[in-house]
Amino acid sequence: MAIITEEEDDRQELKQSEKQSNKPTNPTEPHKQTLPPNSSSKTPPSRASNPFTFWFYFTIGVSLVTLLFISFSSLSPQDPKSWFLSLPNTLRQHYSRGRNIKVQTHPNQPSIEVFTIEQGPPVSEKVVLVHGLGLSSYTFREILRSLGEKGVHAVAIDLPGNGFSDKSVKVDREETNGVLGRFWDVYSEIEEKGFFWAFDQIIETGQIPYEEIESRIAERKVVKPIELGPEEIGKVLGQVIETMGLAPAHLVLHDSALGMTANWILENSQSVRSITLIDTASRSVGALPLCVLKIPVIRELMLGSSFAYAWVIKSCCSRGFGSLDVEAHRVLLKSKDATAAVVGMGKKLNYSFDIAEWGSSDELKGVPVKVLWSSGWSKEWSEEGGRVANALPHATFGTHSGGRWPQEDTVDELAESIFQFVSSLPATVRKAEEEPIPEHIQKMLDEGEKNGHHHHHGGDGHEHHHHHHDGHGHVHAGYMDGYGLGQGHAW
Repeated sequence: MAIITEEEDDRQELKQSEKQSNKPTNPTEPHKQTLPPNSSSKTPPSRASNPFTFWFYFTIGVSLVTLLFISFSSLSPQDPKSWFLSLPNTLRQHYSRGRNIKVQTHPNQPSIEVFTIEQGPPVSEKVVLVHGLGLSSYTFREILRSLGEKGVHAVAIDLPGNGFSDKSVKVDREETNGVLGRFWDVYSEIEEKGFFWAFDQIIETGQIPYEEIESRIAERKVVKPIELGPEEIGKVLGQVIETMGLAPAHLVLHDSALGMTANWILENSQSVRSITLIDTASRSVGALPLCVLKIPVIRELMLGSSFAYAWVIKSCCSRGFGSLDVEAHRVLLKSKDATAAVVGMGKKLNYSFDIAEWGSSDELKGVPVKVLWSSGWSKEWSEEGGRVANALPHATFGTHSGGRWPQEDTVDELAESIFQFVSSLPATVRKAEEEPIPEHIQKMLDEGEKNGHHHHHGGDGHEHHHHHHDGHGHVHAGYMDGYGLGQGHAW
C-alpha cells in the first residue's frame, strides 16, 4: 500500500505550476499572471527613498528658525543711547524744545525725570495738557503751538513711562530663595563676568564661590519699569504744576488721563482753574488696546512693523494720523521698558471709576468743566459722549470732527475750542510769592549788604537799594539753575 503525504502533493502542484508558466502564451489571449496560493492582492514595487528630501526640508526648517530668531532679536528694544540717535528729526527737535523736571513719588525711592514742553507767553492763562496711555506730549505739539500763538501759556508733559520721561528706575534687588534662585544668581554673575572667570574660581577654590556671588548680588540694584497708579500720577502732576508755577491751571485731560488724575483733582481743587475733557471715556478705558501690548509675540510684531501699528491706530484711535506721526508714536512706544510701563499703568487704572459720582462731588462745584467729543468716529462712541454729558450736567458740551486721538487736520479746531473756553472765564489772579531763600544763601546776601554799606557809605539811598535788588535777583536765579529749573542766563 502506498502512503501519499502532503509534501508529495505540494511538489506535484509546484511542478504543474512551473509547466504552465513555461508554456508559450497565446498572443490573442490576455496575459494572466499567476499568484502564489497564499497571496490575495498585488503588492506594489518598493520605491528607493531620495536622500536629498530629508536634507532639503531640514535646511528649510533651520533657515526659518534662524530668520525668526534674527527678526525677534532686531525687534528687541535698543539701549537708550542708540534708541535716541535713531529717532526721527521731528522727535529730536521736539525733545530739544523741552526740559526735564525731577519729581518724587515715594520718599524712599529714587526721583523720576518728567519731560515738559511749553509754548506761549509766561504771563498769561496757564493750560496744562495731560495725555492718555500710549501717547506723549508729542501728540499735542501742534495744539501747543496754536494755543501759544493765541496768547495762552500752554504746557504738555510726558507722564512717567511715556514719551521722553523716565521709563524705569533702579531699586534694591529682592532676595531670591530656593535652588532656582541661587542658580539664577550664579548664571547672572557668570553672564556678566564671563565663563573663564567662573572656571578660574573653580580651579582656585575647588567650588563655585556662592558666598562671594551672593554678597555682590545683594549690593546690586535692578532696573524695573515704572508702573505708577493714579495716586502716584497725581503726585507727579501736582509737583510739575508746583515746580513750574502753573497753579491754578486750566487742565486739559485726554483719553484715559481723567482716570489717572481724578483723585488728585478732588484733593487739590484750589490748584485747578477749569477742566477740559477730550474724548475721555466714563470708565477710564483708553483708545489704545492694551491687550495687544500684553502678549509678547503680538506686541513685537505690531511694534516691529509700521504697517501693523498704523492699522491698529487707524482702527482704534484715529483715521487722520499721518504716516510720520504714526511712526513717531511707534518709535516712542518701542523704546526700552516703555510698553512694560504703559501696560503696568493700565493694570493699575481704576476701571470702576464713576464719572457721575466724581462730577457731582462738592470739590468740583466751583470748577468749570467742558467736554469735547469726536462726532464722526462711530455711533457707539457718540453714544458714550452722550453718557458723559449726562453724567456732567453742569459741563458745557462740544464736538470736533477728528478721531479719538488729536490729529493734524483738527488741531486748530481743538485749540480754538480750548481757547474760547479759557477766555470765557474770569481772568486768573495769582499772588506773587517769592521763593524762600536758603539760610546759607541769605547769609551771603547779608554779608554782601554789609560790605555794600561800607563801600557806598554816603551814597544815594535809592540807588543803593536798586543795586541790592539786582544782586538778589541774580543769586536767586542761580539757585534755581542749580536744580535745572532756570533759564540758563542771569536776570
